[in-house]
Amino acid sequence: MTTVTTRTGTGTDRRTPPLLLAAGAAVAVLTLVPLAYVASYVVVIGPVDLWQLLARPRIAELLRNTITLAVACMAATAALGVALAVAVERTDLPARRLWHGLLVAPLAVPAFVNGYAWVSLDRGIQGFGGAFAVVTLSYYPLVYLPVVAMLRRLDPALEETAFSLGHSRARTFRTVVLPQLRPALLGGALLVGLHLLAEFGALSLLRFPTFTTAIYDQYGSTFNGAAATAMAGVLVLLCLVLLLADLRLRGDRRYARVGRGAARTAVPLALGPWRLPVLATVGAVVVLALGVPAFSLLRWLVAGTSTEFPVAELTAALAATLVLALAGAVVTTLAAIPVVWLAVRHRGWASTVIERSTYVANALPGIVVGLALVVASLRLVPVVYQTAGLLVAAYAILFLPRAVVTVRAGLEQAPVVLDDVSHSLGLGTLATARRVTLPLIAPSLGAGAALVFLAISTELTATLMLSPIGTSTLATEFWSASSELRYGAAAPYALLLVLVSIPATVLLMRTDSPAARTETVPA
Repeated sequence: MTTVTTRTGTGTDRRTPPLLLAAGAAVAVLTLVPLAYVASYVVVIGPVDLWQLLARPRIAELLRNTITLAVACMAATAALGVALAVAVERTDLPARRLWHGLLVAPLAVPAFVNGYAWVSLDRGIQGFGGAFAVVTLSYYPLVYLPVVAMLRRLDPALEETAFSLGHSRARTFRTVVLPQLRPALLGGALLVGLHLLAEFGALSLLRFPTFTTAIYDQYGSTFNGAAATAMAGVLVLLCLVLLLADLRLRGDRRYARVGRGAARTAVPLALGPWRLPVLATVGAVVVLALGVPAFSLLRWLVAGTSTEFPVAELTAALAATLVLALAGAVVTTLAAIPVVWLAVRHRGWASTVIERSTYVANALPGIVVGLALVVASLRLVPVVYQTAGLLVAAYAILFLPRAVVTVRAGLEQAPVVLDDVSHSLGLGTLATARRVTLPLIAPSLGAGAALVFLAISTELTATLMLSPIGTSTLATEFWSASSELRYGAAAPYALLLVLVSIPATVLLMRTDSPAARTETVPA
């Protein structure tokens, strides 16, 4: 037995538990600290000076670069992610499990490591073309993974019905399959767009100026806080545009199932004469996204004149990276639970505001988030300044959207009727959540934590600003060496970054769990 798509109504008229609302509001307040910092600074600047700062040709150029790159990469990652997911899940492509693992593996290669790999091999790979290629190859798994998971949940009976009505495969995919992929596709594309607004390392190496790179230049060279904060305000507006577009396109449909039904998978499409072209395309993506960085790292490890292996420094940076990434992943995932619970189980204007507010800071550069927390901690809670706790809070603010998007996808497919049955048996709200709902969304919780872990292990600027004295991570040590063009010295840290990311990437690859194979049937 399966359920069909429903409009918001089931479970939305329940009274929102005050503790749940308070927990979600507390998370939202934390994530809005950087926005409050930017807004207060903009008010101090005043409208006249603000206009003079923004009404410049350079600002227009940065705006054009930022929007063009974000739109192009969101479209490219969406198209590439869907195409690769369909090739792996819905065709008779040889060695599909192997290709699936290789297509997910680029998540283990940070974007700035990917940029370092390409630039260190060919200095001509710069500007818009280089940034577009490197960012697309680095971020397409953010769309590919959720689309693969969604394809595995779809009921093939709907497609078979369309075929029986005379629809072609192309029309069936466009009218039946693609609408069901909307939550996964929009969520992945939103993450790509938000991450691009705040991307610094890869774009700096590739010499493509955007608002984020300009903000770092302002703070790092002239210390012009007014101009940098004004540009951060523009990033906030761009973020709001993305969020409103996502909210408009997502709609209010609910996808869930209440029974296993006739659990089966779709019959793979025989590629026939298209087998070799499809194999060549998938192989080319793997070589460009994974082979080139691997070759570059090995080349600099072996042939780099500055290559060295300082065991003590490598060990200390590795330990700090693991501890901070694990702590940040746990805290961020836990913080996402009340936000998602409100957004899915208690929909309304308050829950929508709380959920959307968690995305705003993701569009701000890490240096702006770091400055906001420095100011807030010194004024309100001086004891937390330059502590690991403040750094973990920064990680939660920066990467909460990764956990929210992933956990929400799981909770939207956990049937509300099971909660009702649990309540009818005498279990309270907390007991129902612990014994019924949380086990159902456990795979999504794990995937969200893995995504956050990957992001934190490669975070650079907030770590540089907020880490306790004497603390260094693999990312900060890599950046220190690569920014001085000591590519050989940077290679060991880059290699360790990749190795650290492998376990989390393997966890994300496990989308063939029983929870991922449940069927979802939109009406």
